[in-house]
Amino acid sequence: MAESQSIPHTDLFDLTGKYALVTGGTRGIGLMIARGLLQAGARVVVSSRKADACAEAQHLLSEFGDVQAIPADLSRHEECQRLADLVEADSKRLDILVNNAGAMWREPLETFPDEAWDSVIDLNLKSPFWLVQALLPALRRAGTADDPARIINIGSIAAVHVAESPNYSYASSKAGLHQLTRVLARELGPQHVTVNAVAPGPFPSQMMAATLEAVGDTIAAKAPLRRLGRDDDMAGIAVFLASRAGSYLTGTIIPVDGGIATTATGT
Repeated sequence: MAESQSIPHTDLFDLTGKYALVTGGTRGIGLMIARGLLQAGARVVVSSRKADACAEAQHLLSEFGDVQAIPADLSRHEECQRLADLVEADSKRLDILVNNAGAMWREPLETFPDEAWDSVIDLNLKSPFWLVQALLPALRRAGTADDPARIINIGSIAAVHVAESPNYSYASSKAGLHQLTRVLARELGPQHVTVNAVAPGPFPSQMMAATLEAVGDTIAAKAPLRRLGRDDDMAGIAVFLASRAGSYLTGTIIPVDGGIATTATGT
């Protein structure tokens, strides 16, 4: 058996020289992750549907490192391919793919429309698959047995437990993404690509703004850690999964929720 080599502690979380793509990286959880990867030394591309949001995020993130923002509507297959082509044109290898772009639709069961399924499934579930397909050659070129390329899918604790206010297509799409993570992990592991998912709990974001304004204090009080998520909580798990520290994990779903989902009691 080959002798294991110890990595210096200072290098365990170092992403210097790595190239990353963070979808939905102009706000909320995606912005937190992009900032964390930049601070760890990675060069980062963020994407968002809106050009003005991309410009603003690039300006905001530029103080932390080398960042580029590319507008793309990732609910469309051809836009996923276009983004992938631009990323590959910049660098033939991609070390880190963070599939974070997502959508939510809140409406009562009786009136929940077809559109609420199509738009949410396209962005939350199909888009990550399309991007993996398009960027797999670049990920393969980046990965080695000692230091695989990384795919990090952003799921949700709504797919781990049943939320008090169910979002039908959102929860279903995230459950599908969790399972897709496991399926891809098994297939891509031998190709030196790890695939893991993060299942965030309540973090301040535009998607969660209305909920947190209405019942944020109640949600925090129910968490064993008695608080909502912070920027560093999300940046930290992303850097861990992207770095040498997380190189032996694949097929995992990691709740980052202060214990809300994993300690929930039945009624």
